[in-house]
Amino acid sequence: MQLPLERDAICDLIRDLVLATGPPGREEGIDLAIRRHLNDAGLAVSADAAGNLVARAEGREPGPLVALLAHKDEIAAVVKRVEDDGRVRLIGLGDAHPWVWGEAPLALLGDHREVPAVLSFGSRHVSEESPQRAQLGDDPVRWRDIWAETKCSAGELEAAGVRAGTRAVLRAERRAPLRLGAEAAYVSSPALDDRAAVAALLLLAGHLKRPRCDVDIVFTTREEVGCQGAAWYARHRDVDALVAVETCPVAPEYGVSAGPHVVLIEGDAVSLMHDGLTRELQAAAGRVDVRVQHALLDRYGCDASHAYRSGLVPRAAALAVATDNTHGQEIVHLDAVAACARVLSAWLT
Repeated sequence: MQLPLERDAICDLIRDLVLATGPPGREEGIDLAIRRHLNDAGLAVSADAAGNLVARAEGREPGPLVALLAHKDEIAAVVKRVEDDGRVRLIGLGDAHPWVWGEAPLALLGDHREVPAVLSFGSRHVSEESPQRAQLGDDPVRWRDIWAETKCSAGELEAAGVRAGTRAVLRAERRAPLRLGAEAAYVSSPALDDRAAVAALLLLAGHLKRPRCDVDIVFTTREEVGCQGAAWYARHRDVDALVAVETCPVAPEYGVSAGPHVVLIEGDAVSLMHDGLTRELQAAAGRVDVRVQHALLDRYGCDASHAYRSGLVPRAAALAVATDNTHGQEIVHLDAVAACARVLSAWLT
């Protein structure tokens, strides 16, 4: 099976995905984008009771069900309270940090309308009389030190449906992908965790014809806040093998370098992966001449490891794209996205 390797086409797909917002539990924007691409590929897609999107590829032979997962939610912030003066206090969702985002343009996803905002640290031209003076030091800024500035009153925010629990995400001005490198082989954007993996599964879905067994392609919800979507899916399906497609941090401590190759995550802070299934994916990579890196991650967890540790699936593995600046302005090699799809295609067929 031949899969498209055109970097421009893959970057266009990623652009469409990262411009669609999807904080945990408020994933309507990314849902629309995924549905559109699956429909273009001729695959029917349904939402289960947990909010996962599932597309089934019928196998040519009877056999156990295989599931391929990529999570569709992104790290975000959530409103803790709206103060009397209209300042909106936030806390992070899924390892989001204000010192990474900076004074960024935000969208507050109110119940009735979206409210533009700016993540604010306060003025710099201040003395010790102002609490903002401490932020000019070397200590990292924390969520309790900052606020979202909307220039709306508390009453106007209430009318828009901005309240405790409202999600806040980076606006499109900060999400547009940037090409990097002499050959523009890399792409950088927030939310490539896990949009790069979603792109890999969409590439696969458009070219996967008659796999050896039934395959569920699953875009899971709420991975960044506990992997609830994957747990619900695995609990309600008789799945023999579950493979999560993910991002893997580029860091010397893990021996992972950036580039067009894929990463097999041998284990993380939640669980070791299934050795046999991981070796099957490694063999599939060899059949399509894709180089493999191996990583054991300390500060990390994913849909596969959570489902496997909980005994919801008998076999689980994680295939990943090496990613610089994880949970920040992330950078991936476009060829690595295609390589993940090629490896999975070889394994399934």
